[in-house]
Amino acid sequence: MSDAVTICECFARDGLQHEPEFVPTATKVALLDSFAEAGFRRIEATSYSHPERVPGFSDASGVLAAITRRQGVAFKATCPNPRAVSRALEDLDAGHGAEELSLLVSASESHTERNLRTTRAGQWERVAEMIRLAGGRFRLVGVVSVAFGCPFEGAVDPGRVAEDVARFADLGADLVTLGDTTGVATPPSVRALFARLGREHPGLGVVAHFHNTRGTGIANAVAALEAGCRNFDTALGGVGGHPSGIRYGAGLTGNVCTEDLVSLFDAMGVETGLDLDRLAAASAACEDALGRPLHSMVARAGFARTAGTTTTATVRSATA
Repeated sequence: MSDAVTICECFARDGLQHEPEFVPTATKVALLDSFAEAGFRRIEATSYSHPERVPGFSDASGVLAAITRRQGVAFKATCPNPRAVSRALEDLDAGHGAEELSLLVSASESHTERNLRTTRAGQWERVAEMIRLAGGRFRLVGVVSVAFGCPFEGAVDPGRVAEDVARFADLGADLVTLGDTTGVATPPSVRALFARLGREHPGLGVVAHFHNTRGTGIANAVAALEAGCRNFDTALGGVGGHPSGIRYGAGLTGNVCTEDLVSLFDAMGVETGLDLDRLAAASAACEDALGRPLHSMVARAGFARTAGTTTTATVRSATA
């Protein structure tokens, strides 16, 4: 197994969906361009959610039309329903579509009802229709939310998650993401599930998407790495969580901090393909965009280089 990973930067979608105030389109575009400049090859750009329910992404088409396209960089948009895929196809036909689409299911009925306003059976019918509509024109990323535990129902059977992953694979998904939506996973549960999926689907890329709600996100990411995972979702500053209008998490609901996981992987000799100085600049730009210090430890302390020195590109001073 190669000591190289792919990190998808999720600040602009999973991160911003938690923000109560609209972030200007031009700001989003500048941030997305800075992520590509830092070396990310997969970037979550926006969501085709209903603009009235999630107004923060009402500019999805405008964002995709304005970002700078670079060879080898794939931008991803989230699609909760068939209408969202139709919008993605309209943008693609107009010459500024996303390269990847995320298609969502939840591993529990209660979270499906709260987050997607349907049943699990109903959402799987939607997913099948969305894949039919997509017609092979996008790279498809299946997402299984609350894969390690549900805020409403508690423990989730790993067998059900494995069945959902298999169903996505059968439908033609190119990647499948396991979402620890409210940060309840543990290294043993992560290691066991990723190892199982590696055995059952040896050719399928499984993405680790951990939230750091209880401070275990990086430990879980390392456990996934040890179990063979080489695809990770993170967000600069550790922002994110559920949409701002849907409350089902407490505390800091955000993603694993990109800066912190990249720093650890770099120190471990795991190749991320990212430029640490440009990543530090992007981290600072994210804090400026939201007007507050975010949650990255590395944003305060600087990147620890593998050579034993610390980068001078500290994002913010400890007194900022």
